[in-house]
Amino acid sequence: MGMQYAQTIRRLWYTQTAETFMLIRVVNGVVLFVQDLERCVAFYRDTVGLEVVFSDPVSVAFKMEGQDFLLLEVAAAAEMVGEEALGQHKGAGHEVLLCADVEDVDAAYETLTAKGIAFIRPPKDQAWGLRTAYFADPEGHLWELRHTLASAQ
Repeated sequence: MGMQYAQTIRRLWYTQTAETFMLIRVVNGVVLFVQDLERCVAFYRDTVGLEVVFSDPVSVAFKMEGQDFLLLEVAAAAEMVGEEALGQHKGAGHEVLLCADVEDVDAAYETLTAKGIAFIRPPKDQAWGLRTAYFADPEGHLWELRHTLASAQ
């Protein structure tokens, strides 16, 4: 009985410890810092087809399922997080890849190509069980469109 009790207490302690340390459970918002807000809004609204749900002079938010997606002018971002934070990786290349699940990568690729988006990589089956295609927005933010391959389900 004593051994079972000790194992139960240990299991509960590890579970509570793991839960305590898992403070961040989901990323539910993306904010892209942009130089040219107007140009980026036109791209996401008119080319990609996202619906604007909020705007002010320095930012525009779009409707996305299950998360916030916002464009924020760099000057406003500097006020929010500080110039030092914005400049710490300057010139280091791409730091983030935004991944978006779609029903059919090939259909999304055809639709967006017809709207003038030049893809970096066309649709391709990946070894990790996804079909992917890649493009960049007007300021170079990289996007991956993806769906799970039937063989991986």
